[in-house]
Amino acid sequence: MLAGSASVAYAQSKGKVYYLVPTLLDEFQTESVSAIKNFMGNVGYETVSLDAQNRTDLQQNQMNDVINLKPSMIALAAVDFEAMKPGIEKARAAGIPVMIFDRQIKSTKSDFTSVAGTVEIGEIAAGEIQRLLKERKGSVKGKVLQILGDPGDSYTLDIQQGFEAKMKDFPDVKILSQPALQWEASKAGDIASDQLLTNPDIDLIFVHAAHLAVPVVAILEAKGKKPGDVMLVSSNGAPVGLDLIRKGWEQVEVEQPLYAQAAALAMFADKVVAKQPLKPGTYDVLGLKSTLTDEAWGPNLKIPGSAITKQNVDDPNFWGNLKAPAAKIVPVD
Repeated sequence: MLAGSASVAYAQSKGKVYYLVPTLLDEFQTESVSAIKNFMGNVGYETVSLDAQNRTDLQQNQMNDVINLKPSMIALAAVDFEAMKPGIEKARAAGIPVMIFDRQIKSTKSDFTSVAGTVEIGEIAAGEIQRLLKERKGSVKGKVLQILGDPGDSYTLDIQQGFEAKMKDFPDVKILSQPALQWEASKAGDIASDQLLTNPDIDLIFVHAAHLAVPVVAILEAKGKKPGDVMLVSSNGAPVGLDLIRKGWEQVEVEQPLYAQAAALAMFADKVVAKQPLKPGTYDVLGLKSTLTDEAWGPNLKIPGSAITKQNVDDPNFWGNLKAPAAKIVPVD
């Protein structure tokens, strides 16, 4: 039995899109539900979202149930990438297009993938960190503690790859790297505490998600630091990161472009439903220059993140402000 939230009906609906969301326990996921529903409605589709409660078996059952309902399309953010491969193949064999949201699934073909440029997020973070070190120390030098997420997650490994590649030209910056296993916030706090004990001259801490910044700030406060004494940079653009910028603890947040990722699904929906070929190239998605490539797993749109600082933190285009853009979505010709 399906259990989800049906959206509003549309006067001239082009059909239903089922969005299979992995969990509703974090703000990125909950905001993705409302953003996809909003943007899909913009181009004429009714969206029904189903919460898998972070359970692979439940999401597999939801996929099977939805296939039997023969919707216009399925949008999938997988709990477990590999486990959803049979369901994707079953849906496509039944003639139902499958769009992948947020995390790539490379083990089988899908009809469209919308993801953040994670390597590019690391590169943007590197540029901002170079700027911050130069402003404080006169040149790009110093000691940076990098706290990754779980090392089994390609999201954090891509960010690390982009960040470290861009920092190679600055040998006077020493980078210390440790993972917070399973993205556990308390582990990020432990890493910061231990490293500040043995390396009290750390100039900047770079964490790969905003929720990891919270315990780091608690450790800095416990050690008597004031906002900005040790600079802090994060990525993904969650509301808590934006709040830390406003309070002065964090200097930069590199956004994972949730709204653009969701808008891209709507932009390409008509073509995907019609099973028309998607032309590789550059597309403007809510003002972000994005690149569509033809990959072994299907058309893949990569959307870059952008830097959030104290100067632009209140911009409603950032998903962390939880105000979806009112821009009209124009389907791709």
